Amino acid sequence: MCGISGLILSNTKGMACPDIFESLGMLQHRGQDAAGIVTSGPNGRLYQCKGNGLVRDIFDENHLRPLVGYMGVGHVRYPTAGSSAHAEAQPFYVNSPYGLVLAHNGNLVNAEELRHFLDHEAHRHINTDSDSELLVNILANNLQATGKFRVNEEDLFNSIRDLFKQCHGGYACVGMITAYGLFAFRDPNGIRPLVYGRRQNGTGYDYMFASESVVLDSLGFTDVADVLPGEAIIVTKHAVSKRHLIQDQIFSPCVFEYVYFARPDSIIDGISVYKSRLEMGEALAEQVLRKLGPDNDIDVVIPVPDTSRVSALQLSYKLNILFREGFIKNRYVGRTFIMPGQEMRRKSVRRKLNAMALEFAGKNVLLVDDSIVRGTTSREIVQMARDAGAKKVYFASCAPPIRYPNVYGIDMPTSAELVAHERTEEQIAEAIGADTVIYQGLEDLVRACRKLRPDITQFDTSVFDGTYVAGDITPDYLRDLENLRNDNAKNGGSAIEKAPETIGLHNSYRPK
Repeated sequence: MCGISGLILSNTKGMACPDIFESLGMLQHRGQDAAGIVTSGPNGRLYQCKGNGLVRDIFDENHLRPLVGYMGVGHVRYPTAGSSAHAEAQPFYVNSPYGLVLAHNGNLVNAEELRHFLDHEAHRHINTDSDSELLVNILANNLQATGKFRVNEEDLFNSIRDLFKQCHGGYACVGMITAYGLFAFRDPNGIRPLVYGRRQNGTGYDYMFASESVVLDSLGFTDVADVLPGEAIIVTKHAVSKRHLIQDQIFSPCVFEYVYFARPDSIIDGISVYKSRLEMGEALAEQVLRKLGPDNDIDVVIPVPDTSRVSALQLSYKLNILFREGFIKNRYVGRTFIMPGQEMRRKSVRRKLNAMALEFAGKNVLLVDDSIVRGTTSREIVQMARDAGAKKVYFASCAPPIRYPNVYGIDMPTSAELVAHERTEEQIAEAIGADTVIYQGLEDLVRACRKLRPDITQFDTSVFDGTYVAGDITPDYLRDLENLRNDNAKNGGSAIEKAPETIGLHNSYRPK
């Protein structure tokens, strides 16, 4: 999971950088490992600043001012594939052909095949372990094959169409070609989200792409729409062109965007994240009644901030049980789900949350969280509730049991590290220290999202049911993925480079 944005201004003397910087701050929840911006102007030169850490730590006025140009691309990252090295901070750039920049959210499932092709047939050097670098080089190779001095619209559409056939997995991409324009595309199943909109600027329009609609809303863009699955959009100084390049795939957006990742004030694929979480709370209330009965002994419903708050509020309303804020969050600690390493996640829970004894002492509490992944956070939270004096602790999850790794851009741990893997609900409750665990049903979760857009017939629910909608997933691939993603492997390969790569751009780098 990453956050991407791209902007092209109608005024070629304008500065795209300030709005791109603002957009990355609004997408910070999607990745806290690294961030970067690359801009370009009419002269075709590229200007770059990227590094490891939070947006606010990488960029300041002195590093933003040199990022001149009327168009640019931004990225916030956490490592789905590859490591946390600075060399893998995005956007990526290749100088041939034309000067090509790309930012990517997602994951390719045939990365090794593509790496072999680029090395043995295309003879393009790959400098990192990131599949995003593979994507930009595949596109560059397709454009190179035209043999033309300058790219045109048809060349770019054809090259992206070929990329769709070559690159398998879930991905949303925003890129630019120097002295030409901005482009964006989304994988044929539409697994990862991408939206765009326009903003009037004098006699013309600025255009922006972003992972979530909240970015466009906040920056004054209107006519917001989703990039469709298998669609590519090109925006130049003179025109906007859209083309649906792949027709025969089933639209399957990632359901976990609605459960956890996206901000509640975003609308993704026509579905309000806020309303979907209200529906999840409604459905979860029914599960509580089935599990504990209408005469249950719950005294208070307490959300685990922040993602579950909307669902917990609706659940308490449905059950007619008191809702209270029992945990106070330190907002200067990052999201524990996307922190590298089990030990760091465990320590960060207590630093991030503080339980108020006033709301727990002597009460039977129902804690509501968006999901239970490794169980590390859940176990710490349950213990905090008990330490604050709770008599009983019930734990409700807005998501079903997570039993499988994700391959389309979410850095889920290995199956063995998932607390629900090969455990019953009773065993999960014991593992996290709760009196009872109550899970959302998968059909109820899908229904909560589909209720807001019935024409979407399928969601990517692979972390719950092990069904990988884009195909091409083999046991060997999953085994290799688990070797790459387990915490021991990550802890052994987390060194951060202290110098920027030399790629011929105007670099502004701040090592973190």
